Amino acid sequence: MNDSPAPTDAPVLDVWCDLQCPDCRSALDDLRALRARYGDRLELRLRHFPLEKNKHAFAAAQAAEEALEQGNGWEYVEAVLGRVEELDRKGEPFLVEVARELGLDAEEFDTALVDGRHILIVDADQAEGQAIGVTGTPTYVIGGERLDGGKSQEGLRERVTEITDRLLAEREQ
Repeated sequence: MNDSPAPTDAPVLDVWCDLQCPDCRSALDDLRALRARYGDRLELRLRHFPLEKNKHAFAAAQAAEEALEQGNGWEYVEAVLGRVEELDRKGEPFLVEVARELGLDAEEFDTALVDGRHILIVDADQAEGQAIGVTGTPTYVIGGERLDGGKSQEGLRERVTEITDRLLAEREQ
């Protein structure tokens, strides 16, 4: 999921995420800092990796895709991640509630969750994640390097910054 166009040669940071994961919520500050630092010089892409232990994560991933389709992907993702306990408690009705709060078409969200129009995107992300060795969330992939934030967030922003700076420097040569 990417709702802001970046230059086609911008480095890409894939963020493998479960929208019901407290560790992914913790990673939001790092993602905001990276977006503030690099703007459109870094393409930040949310990749879905709903974990089996989180019973509403698969629906949340589909809802995030619906938010993207309605033009408000990242704001929706941040709103859901900021309230993972509520998602845990309320389930799918909470996903529609957040859409309504953000001024999105809540009825369309409800329909999308029922008709499963975004399932293939979520399934494809999950399969790709498994193929490259993602086992937990958040996991970052940039410049061919996989960084596992599910084990520890410690030092990840610095490592991503280091790799991004190197990739941007190589691009300018």
